Amino acid sequence: MDKIHLCSAKELDIVKTFECGQCFRWNAQEDGSYIGVVGEMAARLEDLDGEVYITQSGLPNIAAWQEYFDMSLDYALVGASFNVGEYLRRCAEFGAGIRILRQDKWEALCSFIISQCNNIPRIKKIVETLCERFGNEISFEGKTLYTFPSAARIAQLTPEDLAPLHSGYRAAYIIDAAKKIAAGEIDLDKLARQDTAKARAALMSISGVGAKVANCAVLFGLHHMHAFPVDVWIKRALTEHFPKNFDPATLGDYAGLAQQYIFYYARSGESA
Repeated sequence: MDKIHLCSAKELDIVKTFECGQCFRWNAQEDGSYIGVVGEMAARLEDLDGEVYITQSGLPNIAAWQEYFDMSLDYALVGASFNVGEYLRRCAEFGAGIRILRQDKWEALCSFIISQCNNIPRIKKIVETLCERFGNEISFEGKTLYTFPSAARIAQLTPEDLAPLHSGYRAAYIIDAAKKIAAGEIDLDKLARQDTAKARAALMSISGVGAKVANCAVLFGLHHMHAFPVDVWIKRALTEHFPKNFDPATLGDYAGLAQQYIFYYARSGESA
């Protein structure tokens, strides 16, 4: 398998992008590269002297990766447009290179249902076990990886079937989401084209999906870039570094990118 040049590391910082809490299936390797699965494709991404290269399973499909990494948007220009004080400027500078992935809509929704009251290592473990047990095998660089199981596949299961995941009460929520999507009750492709408020409300009709999970699914799955999920890190940052009653909507069409800059900076410890 040949390495394919994707972009510069300034355009895509693989560490920041994969470690900023938006995805759970890219795993760091000892050499600093990342291996992950997107749809039916497995891949390794690596930063070699400031340039990002990709090695993938199957036939090369650079167009698919350019779409996945949202390469058509100038993130440096967007980041420079955030003009809401010194703190956000520092966040944007620290997070430069983060890109909002165009993830599979169902995978993002299911992953953020799993994320409730959970930490990232445990989320990754539950997601990986879900894929190992119910996804399809992919052979890559001598390893066996697994696709994310479809909603239709998960809809056939019971909470007892998901017991090996150790996902607790979330198992029932995962199955309810899968059944609603498999039955067409919730159409994620349609929601991606709808008004954000309507999309969020539709997702909150799923058992166990509250505002935070819905906002994460809207941003990271449906790619509504102005969505602004609020968790404990964001709430603390807004309280400590923004004016009282600050409205994230004032950040505009790319408020979701600002959210990722704030989240990544707040968790880094640099802002202390």
